[in-house]
Amino acid sequence: MFSDILSVLQAEHAFETRNTAYAMIQLRSFLTALVATLRDMLPILVTIGAFKVFVLGAMPENPGALILGLVAVLVGLTLFVRGLEMSLFPIGEALVDTMTRRGHPAWLMGFAFALGFGSTAAEPALAAVATKAAEAMVGDPDFPAREAQLTALAAQIRYGVAVGLGLALMLGVWRILRGWPLIWLVLPGYGVIALVTLVSDAPFVAIALDAGTAATSAINIPLMLALGIGLAGVLRSRNPLMDGFGMVVLASLAPMLLLLGAAFLLVPGD
Repeated sequence: MFSDILSVLQAEHAFETRNTAYAMIQLRSFLTALVATLRDMLPILVTIGAFKVFVLGAMPENPGALILGLVAVLVGLTLFVRGLEMSLFPIGEALVDTMTRRGHPAWLMGFAFALGFGSTAAEPALAAVATKAAEAMVGDPDFPAREAQLTALAAQIRYGVAVGLGLALMLGVWRILRGWPLIWLVLPGYGVIALVTLVSDAPFVAIALDAGTAATSAINIPLMLALGIGLAGVLRSRNPLMDGFGMVVLASLAPMLLLLGAAFLLVPGD
């Protein structure tokens, strides 16, 4: 009886010790990530602070609130990146690895579209660009929009870009499967973009260029890289270094072309 109780107590102590050690490891990891985020933010903070003090010659009106806000941004960015590293990235990499090894090409294409669409629709930078673009459109005399249409316009831009990025990943997967050189897709695509910007001054053109660039960031770029490199690594005739990369440039290019097409069809120039 006594030995059973002692065994239970020892097991509980070992469990608590493991939990404490795990918590300390996670705390040290979080503090390391916090310092890394502060190091990354430091050039921005120094630049803004120097211009504020030495160029504009004015100190912040409410330094306490400013410092509190900076701390909130620092902690928020650190938690955001840590959360991605602990949850979304491992799940995405496991799914990509499974699909590239076992998936039929049709399923692989569907998975690529879903991955691109889902990760882009959740992109905060794209949401910000879409919202600001919708607000600017409402006040633009060349774009007959009303205040009540603002939310719908932002949603159309956001999900239009997400569809474009999903199609880009499908095209990127097909390029790796077929062994096409990346230049075959990139050079004509950017040539069309350059031509459109030369011949059209429609108000939607600049929005298309910014929205396409904002579609790729910390959320979906690692997933796109995992998809391209994983697929090229599975195929014996493909080189992960030569064929696995290029997804990101297609992901920026395709939404631009899609929205530029909308600019010609829906938004007249001057």
